[in-house]
Amino acid sequence: MPFSPAKRKDTLSGIVFVAIFAAAATMIADLSFIKHLGISPLVVGIVLGIFYANTLHSKTPTGWEGGITFSGKKILRFAIVFYGFRITFQQIAEVGMEGFMVSLIMLSTTFILGTYLGQKIFKMDRDTSMLTASGASVCGAAAVLATEPVLKSEEHKAAIAVSMVVLFGTIAMFLYPVLYSAGVFAGMDDRTFGIFVGGTIHEVAQVVAVGGAYGKEAADAAVIVKMTRVIMIAPMLIVLGVYLSYLANRHGTAGGGVKLVIPWFAVYFIGMAGVNSLLTQYSAAHAGEAMATLIVSTVENINIIDTFLLTMAMSALGMGTRFAKFKGLGLAPLYTAGAMFAWLLIGGYFVTMWVVATF
Repeated sequence: MPFSPAKRKDTLSGIVFVAIFAAAATMIADLSFIKHLGISPLVVGIVLGIFYANTLHSKTPTGWEGGITFSGKKILRFAIVFYGFRITFQQIAEVGMEGFMVSLIMLSTTFILGTYLGQKIFKMDRDTSMLTASGASVCGAAAVLATEPVLKSEEHKAAIAVSMVVLFGTIAMFLYPVLYSAGVFAGMDDRTFGIFVGGTIHEVAQVVAVGGAYGKEAADAAVIVKMTRVIMIAPMLIVLGVYLSYLANRHGTAGGGVKLVIPWFAVYFIGMAGVNSLLTQYSAAHAGEAMATLIVSTVENINIIDTFLLTMAMSALGMGTRFAKFKGLGLAPLYTAGAMFAWLLIGGYFVTMWVVATF
């Protein structure tokens, strides 16, 4: 047990060590040119963690590993739960059926496509395929973090998935505005483009950067649709847990019976979104009053703390990533993520146009 009397001091030291990395990542991500690229502290955290894992890891006391693992597992789940304070059901309702349908179609098809291509075509293992697919289909690095405990995968597999999210999300952030300004996305007005951006680009920060370049209507639609995708991670993880239980039972690896794996942190995530929705509704109805101001301030602080905890989890994930573990994968992750990117870009355009015309 990491917090047994004999190990407690080393575990706490390991957690503080990860927190120092997260603090450094937060400061680096706050630099203007890093912000301009839409790179979040989570991504900086995993880069710092991977650097440490492949250079200075042997210099760290082995007893600290318990704290690093705790940060990458337990703190992660806690942070995912409170990620719900970034979302309200009112936001989802604002964008209407159009945003919901684009989010649902792109999430489900991208996840299925990525999982199938990764395993069947490019011969990757199941966990790496699913983690890469979750990052592309939902919300980037945060989705990879949320999916990892459901799969119980190794740290380096999540690191591969995050690296693919960073690569293709960054490409999307620069490519989408160029194509839209050039008139390639024929028939799209700013609002429709915002829905398209929110439904297909990987990271929240990248969506904000692209949508914000085309005015309030595009920015609002992009962010709301993106947050609709984010909240869909909860039902996706529950369905994934049921599916994994079915597979375990089918192949006789469930210990003699069906063991249903429900990621309860995903359920609690929806609960926090519900709480946030009620608080937002109250603060909007009592704008300017002391209690409403306090609620808004509290939610903002929760999100700041939550981002730091997610950065800790990502840093810890990087700390468990050795380059030697990547051997044998070759270019398979790149091909899989590239195919999903092509689907998000091309398929996403036609799906968005069809949904907007239909609903």
